[in-house]
Amino acid sequence: MIPRQQLNATFPLRLKAFMIDYLFILIYMATLFIISTFLFPNIQELYTHSLFSAQLTGFFMLTVPVSVYFIIFDSNIVGQSIGKKKLGIKVVNHYGEAISLSQSALRVILKFLPWELSHFLVYRLIYIGDGDIPFLYTIIGILIYALIFAYLLTAIFTNKKQSLYDLIVKTEVIQTKSYSNH
Repeated sequence: MIPRQQLNATFPLRLKAFMIDYLFILIYMATLFIISTFLFPNIQELYTHSLFSAQLTGFFMLTVPVSVYFIIFDSNIVGQSIGKKKLGIKVVNHYGEAISLSQSALRVILKFLPWELSHFLVYRLIYIGDGDIPFLYTIIGILIYALIFAYLLTAIFTNKKQSLYDLIVKTEVIQTKSYSNH
């Protein structure tokens, strides 16, 4: 199949779509907070029992559900996240087709890598307290910021407005309708 002509979504448009999706993530986080504070306060112990328990609990209660949302919604199963649908953009392969579930999963893993590395680092820094910060943690912190800047700069300055994770996974975010309507 020959790639079709398409208008790539700009960084501001992609950011607005993500912010809409992020509202749903915040609602989910608030729901988790209410449930773990008022309905099942014993869940709080999972965050204080050990570093491993805290990291695993955060991963399965926050990272996995948020990732699954984006994996399913941005794949050919649904086609667009709520924010992308609202703003008329979607993730496609180089042929302009909806991406597969596996391609979406890899894209989301790479996209949220700085977020998960931040969680990893924050949990460890909390447990260190006022102690010396190991050199490895400094390297992880630098990697987090390097990835964030690389993601932002590539999404802003590449010809097709592809973030680094889009370039790696061979995806693009395109407009499905004119942005002037929003």
